[in-house]
Parts: sequence; C-alpha cells; structure tokens
Amino acid sequence: MARWTEAGPWLLASGLAVLFLGAAGAAEPQPATAEPARDELRVCADPNNMPFSNERKEGFENKLAELVGRELGMEVSYTWRPQRRGFIRNTLNAGICDVIMGVPPLDMLRPTHSYYASTYVMVSRAEDGLDFSSIQAPELRHLKIGVHLIGDDGANTPAAEVLGRQGIVDNVVGYSIQGDYREDSPPSRLVEAVASGEVDVAFVWGPLAGYYALQSQVPLKIVPVTGTEPFMPFVFRFPVGMGVRKGDEELWARLNDVISSRRSDIDALLDQYGVPRV
Repeated sequence: MARWTEAGPWLLASGLAVLFLGAAGAAEPQPATAEPARDELRVCADPNNMPFSNERKEGFENKLAELVGRELGMEVSYTWRPQRRGFIRNTLNAGICDVIMGVPPLDMLRPTHSYYASTYVMVSRAEDGLDFSSIQAPELRHLKIGVHLIGDDGANTPAAEVLGRQGIVDNVVGYSIQGDYREDSPPSRLVEAVASGEVDVAFVWGPLAGYYALQSQVPLKIVPVTGTEPFMPFVFRFPVGMGVRKGDEELWARLNDVISSRRSDIDALLDQYGVPRV
C-alpha cells in the first residue's frame, strides 16, 4: 500500500482533504502525554462533516467507532475539532485522543489496514443522461463543472488539477471544501449544486457524493472517474483505514483485528451510507 508524505497532488475533496492539509509543513511531534488506560477509545473527529462524523454521532465513522468500542470493550469518547490545517498535529499527535477513524496512509501517523477504498466520482442529474465517465471526455469542454477548492494556498483536488492541465478552466466553478461552517456539512454544497442545476456535473470524493445522492430529492447519477492514468501522479482512488499515533502498536494491532473480524459488518455500514468502493 502506498504511503504518502504531507501535501501533494493527491488531495481529497472530503474531510480527508484537510487531513492532508493539516499535515502540510508539520513536524513529527511526539505524544504530549502518556498512553491512557485502555478502557476508553478516544476518537479525534470533526463535529460537522457528514457523512463521516458529526457531533450528533450520525456519521459512518461515528458508527464505526461504536462498533470498535463494543468489540474492544471500550467506552467511546470524542475530541471534536474541524478537520482543517493542524488537525492531526493538534489532536492525535498532541495526545488528547488516540484514533482518527478515516485516513489514507499518511506518513505522520500509523495507519491501520484499510477497511475500504473509494474513488472520485462524477455526479450529474440522472435526467440529463450523460453517458461518459472519463475526465478527458470532450463533452466536459461544454458543460458547467463544479469542483471543490481546498484552501487559499493553491492546493487543489486532483480533478481540478487535471481539468486545468487540459485547459478546461473557464467553465469550472469552485466550491470551498470548508464553506460556511455554521451550516451542516459545508462540503455537501457541491452535490447540491448539481441537483439544483447550478452546475451540470461535479467531481466529488465518492463517500461524500454517494451519501448526499441518497438524500437528494433530484435523482443523481454517480460514476467513478476514468481516464485519469495519463495524469499521474494525480491519484483518484485511495485506501482508507484508521490512524493512530506512531508507536501505539497495541491499539494499532487491536484495530486491525476488528477490521479483519468485522469486515462484513463494516461493509454493511458503508452500504448504508452509500459509500462507493473500488
């Protein structure tokens, strides 16, 4: 499984995206406190980032934490913080919580085995009958396209980068991944823009698109993005596991055991939230 360092062209348009950004420029801090007694599963999570997590514990990562807690005989507790720059440094690696429930294989933590892999998808209105999936499709030059914008430092999602490299710029509309944090799950505005007709298509991280397509009153079509191979190192598919501090081998091993033994239950949970897997 590939491992990635901090910032790079593989940014995801989801809560994971800000995990990457949170890693940018960060040193490798040591845990600030001794490892806690293992009667509590202390989760680092975003309080407003559906379908991944929220303070009402409605996200699939919240449900997964409950499953893991039951399996390990631990009470689940949370440290809530928006997944923005510095998230890993100020939570997991500060020693105030012990696990992030959804991470790609970042270098600044110890990732478990993956429990799913997903991909960027293209979202369109079903009634429009768009029948392509390639990011190189000539139709994209004539459609209004929505993409997530990560921040104000030039970092983009892989879809935005690849569209730009093809000269597809003037018909692309950016939606902030952070958005207005006073609203529920700001990243979902991009999927809503497709449903409302603000844009014709959008390139969205699969779990986010799958969940909000299920909630949409307007039928939406979701297809995995293809045609990306010529644009390496931009990557559109990612394995996702849990993340613990480096050196926390005990918790890492126990989490891997749960992933292995409860694989079918985890798959059922992901199905419930419409998470597309590859």
